[in-house]
Amino acid sequence: MAFADLLEQVGSTSRFQVIQVTLLSMPILMMASHNLLQNFVASVPPHHCNAPRNLSLSSLSQEQTLLITVPRDKNGRPEKCQRYAAPQWHLLRGNGTSSPQEMDSSDYMDELPAAELQGCKDGWEYHMGEMSSTIISEWDLVCDFRSLKETGQTIYMGGVLLGSVIFGGLSDRFGRRFLLLFSNLLMAVGGTCAAFSPSFPVFCVFRFITGMAISGLVLNSFSLIVEWIPTRIRTVVGTATGYCYTMGQLILALVAYFIRDWRWLMLAVSLPFYISFLYSWWFLESARWLVLNRKSEQAVKNLKTVARFNGRHEEGDKINIDVRSFLCSMKKEMFCSQASYSVVDLLRTPIIRNITICLSAVWFSTSFAYYGLSMDLQKFGVDIYLIQVIFGAVDIPAKVVVTVSMSIFGRRPSQCASLILSGVTILCNLLVPYEKQTVRTILAVVGKGCLAASFNCCYLYSGELFPTVVRQNGMGWVSMMARVGAMVAPMVLLSGETVPWLPGFIYGVAPILSGLVAIYLPETLGGALPDTIQDVDERSGMKTSPIISPKKEELAMTDINNSLLKEAP
Repeated sequence: MAFADLLEQVGSTSRFQVIQVTLLSMPILMMASHNLLQNFVASVPPHHCNAPRNLSLSSLSQEQTLLITVPRDKNGRPEKCQRYAAPQWHLLRGNGTSSPQEMDSSDYMDELPAAELQGCKDGWEYHMGEMSSTIISEWDLVCDFRSLKETGQTIYMGGVLLGSVIFGGLSDRFGRRFLLLFSNLLMAVGGTCAAFSPSFPVFCVFRFITGMAISGLVLNSFSLIVEWIPTRIRTVVGTATGYCYTMGQLILALVAYFIRDWRWLMLAVSLPFYISFLYSWWFLESARWLVLNRKSEQAVKNLKTVARFNGRHEEGDKINIDVRSFLCSMKKEMFCSQASYSVVDLLRTPIIRNITICLSAVWFSTSFAYYGLSMDLQKFGVDIYLIQVIFGAVDIPAKVVVTVSMSIFGRRPSQCASLILSGVTILCNLLVPYEKQTVRTILAVVGKGCLAASFNCCYLYSGELFPTVVRQNGMGWVSMMARVGAMVAPMVLLSGETVPWLPGFIYGVAPILSGLVAIYLPETLGGALPDTIQDVDERSGMKTSPIISPKKEELAMTDINNSLLKEAP
């Protein structure tokens, strides 16, 4: 009896699966809250230098003090990072106001040459509007320290990258359920500690930890979802769980709108993971993982538990306790899991090498441009809560359109079109004057929607391009490239300090180039999933020698047969 048959026997789409998928999807709603949290907790409020503390300016109004201590920029606003080395009293006279010292003409002339500038030696004054406090205002991450804002987000994404590497391997060794429990607890504790961080370095440490935990949570949640449901509904369930991330963007805007203090906001999006940790004890370990790791008796027990939960007591009792026959049905899958394939095999033949390189460019640029747009909402000059809602909502129609497009026109045209169109809209935004905020926002929303569509296409297309024997390695590799893109994206914003248009140019060119590269990928619409690297080469018309020799394959199958005999009762 095959595993799929056993799953159908105990109920593959019944009560257990519905409840489990629902509960596993709940933390994914909060994943966007942490990925995009920087838009709110690191919002940069308007600011200017404080007046020198050794001056007595109590007789002046706030506007007068600002006039004589802080110069104006080219737009007539107070400079953010400079002040006068000495008060410019003559500006009060020019403004029709006398100075407190009733300066005579000689005093006025003495003050004119002293208009040299200096940095903000006595700190900054912040005009808090949308947020009551942010990490920017609390730790003065402005002017010479403004790059620390992007550094903090890069550190978080670095944690996501490292977590995907570490937790992916650990889950294959220790199981999905244990790592999911640990990730939920780590996420909750890391987020709570970040909310009470006494300094920016400590904050970055705990953000790095939450980034790692996010990867572990997502990887193991999706593994438990797909390994307890039948193949026929995986696409539907995968799409539904993908929309959880989209809804999470809307939830973040709602929560941030009502909680304006960054510490309480950080705590609010972290506390739900304590609840997730508690109910995650209810989950059953994947029976498929148990079988592949020589724990077949526990796998049978879990299948019986699922059968009873789904009200199929008789079917559960009929499950064959003959472990040997159960393992034999998994022999081929066990062989594939034990065959000596690695990341190196992604470059073994010209065809698979072309697929790996092209998909690496596609995943990197999609993530790079996506987070480049999503992590700098203040630049649009629109209310950040409104723009966050719009940016989140556009993912819904974008994913629907690209799903239809992939079914009608194919994967490759859809992937290329979504990337190139996103890049074009980002570049067009550079030509729109800053004052036309509506046009700029519309173009940015279209670009972000195209990138969301590209992400949706990436997951399906990559899974169809990589053969079974290296699919996990391939998906792990391209996911890592996406994490690298997300890490690099915030740092590109720093180039805007010297060349304002450069970040937008880079964010626009990257997806266009990768869209052109994607033309060289093979089409997979209507094709069968390849199982081996040879299948991929043969589909392209190329004949290659086997990666694993027949002798080596025969020895591997012999080892599995021996292990089956040892484990059988």
